[in-house]
Amino acid sequence: MSSTKWLFILLLFLSMALVQGQENLTGYWQPQFAINYHVAGSYSHNFSIANRNYIFADEEFTLKGRQLDVAHFSQLKIRDNQSIALGIQYRFRNNFENRENELRITQQYNFTNKPFAVRYGHRFRTEQRITKSLTTHRFRYRFAMDFPLMGEKLDPGEPYFVGSIENLLSVAKQNVPQYDTRLSGQIGWQLYGGFKFQMGIEYRMEYFTSNFPQNILFLLTSAQLSL
Repeated sequence: MSSTKWLFILLLFLSMALVQGQENLTGYWQPQFAINYHVAGSYSHNFSIANRNYIFADEEFTLKGRQLDVAHFSQLKIRDNQSIALGIQYRFRNNFENRENELRITQQYNFTNKPFAVRYGHRFRTEQRITKSLTTHRFRYRFAMDFPLMGEKLDPGEPYFVGSIENLLSVAKQNVPQYDTRLSGQIGWQLYGGFKFQMGIEYRMEYFTSNFPQNILFLLTSAQLSL
């Protein structure tokens, strides 16, 4: 099992490293901080703030802000391994670029199973991305897996791996449908006091059915506190 895990990690990161030689490449660094708050019973809240910054654009390295996202999710567990959630997010773009700000409403269903040390997750989302000029409907499916990197059980202070692949369809009035895919891998640490830290890479291919697909590479860092 251990060798299989490391082989999966190696293949995932090698595949994402290959995109550096692709055309139409944009690179971002996106730090995020989130708080999970248990309300009562099976009901919980999640609050997050994320800042996206250019680090590679127009074939040049740079460091420039692109947007700020503030989001809230309300989640209800309907079974031990299943949950539904409703989210709302506001994206500040006009403060960084001459682009419209965006309001996003999200509906989500998630279920997981863990036959052994590896946990598998399936997430389905529908979204309405609302700006002054356009409303875009997006449909998303993500398959994810995570597992401890030391032994069969995750103990405080030990690392774990999270990998996922997600496909998206975006449709809007008088626009051609947009198909995107995302591949990510992150290493995280379960620390004491309900604190987690993760870092990794995400590769996105946007408009991949068009003649000029866009290659996007993210450097991700995130901290999460569960209360």
